[in-house]
Amino acid sequence: MRKPDKFTLVPEEALAWLKAKKLKPGFDFRDVWQEEHRTAFTVAKMTQLDLLADVRQLVEEALENGRTFAQFRAELEPLLIKRGWWGQKLMDDPLTGETKLVQLGSDRRLRVIYDTNMRTSRAAGQWERIQRTKRAMPYLIYTLGPSREHRADHVRWAGVCLPADDPFWDTHMGPNGWGCKCGVRQVSRYEYDQLKQDGTIKTAAPQERYVKWVNKRTGEEESIPEGIDPGWAYNPGTARG
Repeated sequence: MRKPDKFTLVPEEALAWLKAKKLKPGFDFRDVWQEEHRTAFTVAKMTQLDLLADVRQLVEEALENGRTFAQFRAELEPLLIKRGWWGQKLMDDPLTGETKLVQLGSDRRLRVIYDTNMRTSRAAGQWERIQRTKRAMPYLIYTLGPSREHRADHVRWAGVCLPADDPFWDTHMGPNGWGCKCGVRQVSRYEYDQLKQDGTIKTAAPQERYVKWVNKRTGEEESIPEGIDPGWAYNPGTARG
């Protein structure tokens, strides 16, 4: 295992959160849903526990050692090809019994595995630090990530600054969807007052619109804040059930 250099800060809380997850195979991404991701490590259509465990190990090492996506892919792709989890294959859906042609490993799938786990782990670790330091730094500002283009609703939320205990963060902590790089910045009361005076923050929670969405795997209907992808309207760092 490559050791992080002396300038790399290992996100200890994020790593502990990731390592505490239990393996949970699922055929469809909707089979392991929303808050379940706080406690479950899963990759859609990866139903072999031993392979899932190997992938989680590589994800943990990528987080611990600060590996780039290219480095992560260079290790994971040959493993998946060797184990036959690559390209398109016929698989039986355990829920319906239907045989389907599905996409297994691909460059895009590897990117989703990497990005999703890196960002949710770091968000969970950051939330733990926020809870420890919120007396001194009691406010959070919604920040946009470095994406070239942003969802319109995420732009609308940018600059929203609310107490760390505001229920807004139960659903809007970030990331808030596939590929979303949004997050939060924690600030002191003094900085909050300065930013408020400058008019560079929004100090009221936005009026949210909700859309109905049905999980066709379970039949359950949910109301989701508009602008958040289905399955992402939760805070990774809040208490695990």
